[in-house]
Amino acid sequence: MAYTEFPSRLLENAVNEFASLPGVGRKTAFRLVMNLLRRDAGEVKRFGESILKLHEEIHYCRSCHNISDTELCSVCADEKRDRSLICVVENIQDVMAIENTRQFRGLYHVLGGIISPVDGIGPSDLKIDSLEEKIKAGGIGEVIFALSTTMEGDTTNFYLYKRLSKYDIILTTLARGVAIGDELEYTDEITLGRAINNRNPYHQ
Repeated sequence: MAYTEFPSRLLENAVNEFASLPGVGRKTAFRLVMNLLRRDAGEVKRFGESILKLHEEIHYCRSCHNISDTELCSVCADEKRDRSLICVVENIQDVMAIENTRQFRGLYHVLGGIISPVDGIGPSDLKIDSLEEKIKAGGIGEVIFALSTTMEGDTTNFYLYKRLSKYDIILTTLARGVAIGDELEYTDEITLGRAINNRNPYHQ
């Protein structure tokens, strides 16, 4: 079915908004909107309010930049975590993937992306300065580069190594149980857990 003409401008606007989301085509957007129309007003109101609250009230942890309901995320606030160990990841999804392995007891640092000149993303666009500030403050013994094993991930690893190798810390990377070209968030928990536990020293 081609959605070139809609019987309602309100319907068309809603479909367009859903279709603007990544990975959502117009057919899927139409089905989602029609599903919402079939729900009662209370459900739709809760749905809308949850999206508004997400945008208006969400926090980013002031320490690691993870998404949080408070200024300090639950991982950074946990006094049982090993504060001498920092795992550097690309995004929030990677934090969730590693936490699901239950193999890591350190802290995280979310870069907010990886270096990708094709996409116009350079080092200054990432949360690298705050990572270096943590290391300068002392108390950090090891930094794990847990980035996707893609060309962009390896480029970011190399940049971080060049910038951080002057400090008296251990720099490691995930064991290559994670296949070359894999996105970290899609790696199974067992493989990812082994890659963390069997991490290797990072070399040029």
